[in-house]
Amino acid sequence: MSTPTLSVQNLRTHFFTGAGVAKAVDDASFDVAPGEIVGLVGESGSGKSITGFSVLGLIDAPGRIVGGRVLFKGEDLTTLTPEALRRLRGNRIAMIFQDPMMTLNPVLRIDTQMIEAVQAHTRVSKHAARQRARDALASVGIPSPDERLRAYPHQLSGGMRQRVAIAIALLHDPELIIADEPTTALDVTIQAQILAEMQKLCARSNTAMVWVSHDLAVVAGLADRICVMYAGRVVETGSVDEILERPRHPYTIGLIDSVPEKARRGEPLKQIPGIAPSALKLPVGCAFAPRCAHATALCRSAEPPVTGDGTHLYRCFHPRSGAPA
Repeated sequence: MSTPTLSVQNLRTHFFTGAGVAKAVDDASFDVAPGEIVGLVGESGSGKSITGFSVLGLIDAPGRIVGGRVLFKGEDLTTLTPEALRRLRGNRIAMIFQDPMMTLNPVLRIDTQMIEAVQAHTRVSKHAARQRARDALASVGIPSPDERLRAYPHQLSGGMRQRVAIAIALLHDPELIIADEPTTALDVTIQAQILAEMQKLCARSNTAMVWVSHDLAVVAGLADRICVMYAGRVVETGSVDEILERPRHPYTIGLIDSVPEKARRGEPLKQIPGIAPSALKLPVGCAFAPRCAHATALCRSAEPPVTGDGTHLYRCFHPRSGAPA
């Protein structure tokens, strides 16, 4: 079996605040193989985005990685210097942010920004860099790429800006892409086009991708495997079919049952009772126990180990069986 492009092992990222230590990511582990798309799903505050930022070394004070390893092609990124990480980011590893204005400088034309991004990692002429930028815009379905290159970010629609941000991430044919809900603000037609482009990219260039999302429907149609996060931990991981058709963790079942499309007309929407715990004060034992109908005294006193069979793994003392309701 080939070495995973990315292997996150027992990652812990904590934020040290005046109110206490916020355990944003608390023992998260998963692998991403070359050409594979892994969906990282969970409620807001479950640690999905912080996991992605941790992989790229984008955690600033008061936060820091306090444990675990992040292996990229076998190399531990947590041991690299800031300069070594800068050489990797935007080159071999790319990130697509949810808000394209976090990527784009509002006072610079698109061509200026993209040419700088190319020349930051590759010694090519300005003309060659511009041609690469033009090709990247065309690859994500932007019409009239020469005209868009001359535009400023505010002259483009939200969907167009997000496509530019994705094109910048693809400039150097990265081996790993971390995508932090990049299609959330887009209409469904544009979203479907971008998802199809990303799938083709991974299949064509063997690029590994982590797709962070709270939208199970998007992940189900895009990813090869799904990792479900809750309170900073990966509570279940498996193939798309295993997770959606045979979920074992009660939290995963709750997420699937709460998808609006599953509700019958006139019936109230299903929801998971209670709220997710604060990262500042995680409960003892299983973090989901206060919201779980199947929790026992064991769940409230001990942290469940990772168990399962084959590629389908979960953290639960009392895993469920069968499909969700």
